[in-house]
Amino acid sequence: MDITFLNFLTLITTIILIISTASCHIPTTLEGPFNPVTRKFDPSLRRGSDDLPMNHPRLKKNVTSNFPEQIALAIASQNSMWVSWITGDAQIGKNVTPLDPSSVGSEVWYGKQSGYYSNKRNGVSVVYNQLYPFEGLLNYSSGIIHHVKIDGLEPGSTYYYKCGDSSIPAMSKEHVFKMLPGPSPNSYPNRIAFVGDLGLTANTTTTIDHLTANGPDLVIMVGDLSYANQYVTTGGKGAPCFSCAFPDAPIRETYQPRWDGWGRFIEPLISRVPMMVIEGNHEIEPQASGVTFESYLKRFAVPSNESGSNTNFYYSFDAGGVHFIMLGAYVDYNRTGAQYTWLQKDLSRLNRSVTPWLVAAWHSPWYNSYSSHYQEFECMRLEMEQLLYQYRVDIVFSGHVHAYERMNRVYNYSLDPCGPVYITIGDGGNIEKIDVDHADEPGKCPSPRDNIPEFGGGCHTNFTSGPAKGKFCWDKQPEWSAFRESSFGHGILEVVNSTYALWTWHRNQDMYKENSTGDQIYIVRQPELCLVSPQQHSHTTTAGFELHCLATCFLMFVTACIWLHIL
Repeated sequence: MDITFLNFLTLITTIILIISTASCHIPTTLEGPFNPVTRKFDPSLRRGSDDLPMNHPRLKKNVTSNFPEQIALAIASQNSMWVSWITGDAQIGKNVTPLDPSSVGSEVWYGKQSGYYSNKRNGVSVVYNQLYPFEGLLNYSSGIIHHVKIDGLEPGSTYYYKCGDSSIPAMSKEHVFKMLPGPSPNSYPNRIAFVGDLGLTANTTTTIDHLTANGPDLVIMVGDLSYANQYVTTGGKGAPCFSCAFPDAPIRETYQPRWDGWGRFIEPLISRVPMMVIEGNHEIEPQASGVTFESYLKRFAVPSNESGSNTNFYYSFDAGGVHFIMLGAYVDYNRTGAQYTWLQKDLSRLNRSVTPWLVAAWHSPWYNSYSSHYQEFECMRLEMEQLLYQYRVDIVFSGHVHAYERMNRVYNYSLDPCGPVYITIGDGGNIEKIDVDHADEPGKCPSPRDNIPEFGGGCHTNFTSGPAKGKFCWDKQPEWSAFRESSFGHGILEVVNSTYALWTWHRNQDMYKENSTGDQIYIVRQPELCLVSPQQHSHTTTAGFELHCLATCFLMFVTACIWLHIL
């Protein structure tokens, strides 16, 4: 398609956006940077809730032994999808005998017509163990985890499928999903949901019910999924603070059946909508032998081989005209390491004329004005931020902090029109409760000795420039923090075209209110201003940015007025 015509389509879409929002103004990042805003925690709400018990209807097993449960989808490529599920009964006790993965087949039947399956694919199956050789602790051996990649799929098409073992026979009921559009500057998923630090509480149920009602085509989970490690191996009641409740535990224990409950809980959503995950600190789950991340690595299929990373810890994929980079905060991120090398290659292969939007996600935020986890991942930022800036990442999503925060465009703690929009969305509803303290409030600034991450060490430092120069914490909300609020919720990204995307944060307390949002803004790319420069980055001044924005906004305003007159 002719580039001039594509530009014309983009202009028309932009004009329509201006017209549609004329009566109810939704800000754009072109109007930023914004003055920082804090919406205080609503004292009429509870800061948290208890976990759902294992006998809760949404956590109980509802199939017999070899029938599939915990069915999940994940993108493999633009023409293929991972289908995962579990069969058999997990074991927990002092002595456990692993199931034989080959005892139950891994098949997926699929096709474009309900009840008629023109294709069949087979896959792989595994089990894993979580072992604790300590007095009084119990061991766990999983059910059989199946992963099948189904291929030959057409972007945008709807498919019906069953999974299981037809020789037993033990096949699932029919499920349905729609493939995402292929890479293109004019095709995007309708709605992309983002959620983090989910857990299995009453707040979690509200988050997922609200998210599901918003009809996403894709779910991005930014780490900390089941919170199985808030329990001892014998189960019982989970704790908001493990070390506080169980100070004598010989190791950070987990109650692995919570993973099975989580898989059942989320199945109604992710058996029809693909969910892409990245690990958080609650997925580490250390065993006495030194093995870590076993449940995360075995339960989830991701496009690791397809993206060239060959690991579940970091990978990339496309969803229409959006290229996603999922990074690992709890594996080596140094510039001499494998992840950094892979990231350089992945970014260098990008064609922004095909996938204009570049979105990154990892668990632990680099920019965070809450006391919790303040400057915790400075080491990762110092290693990787420049590379992401050079390749003009548009938006970064993280969790870890149990609150919501959206940043102004920022690079190296300075306002920068070409920096990404960082968004913290770690408010999914977990048992650890909502974070309410800000590091800039009197008496709330952590010590540089606090907030040491589970991986990578600490690189805490005082600011070297700006209003907080020489200090470890600001004495007011930092200028790079545009909006923050302590509430549970999730976010929806609606990419409109190659330069405009509508971001909406949905608070749980607004679930039953029509047209109510916690935060909403159009994130606008400016590729003509922020050129991709892989060899060296050119820092654009804020003053130059403001002049450009004034000219751009004036042109948009005049165009809209003319269009309104024509209409």
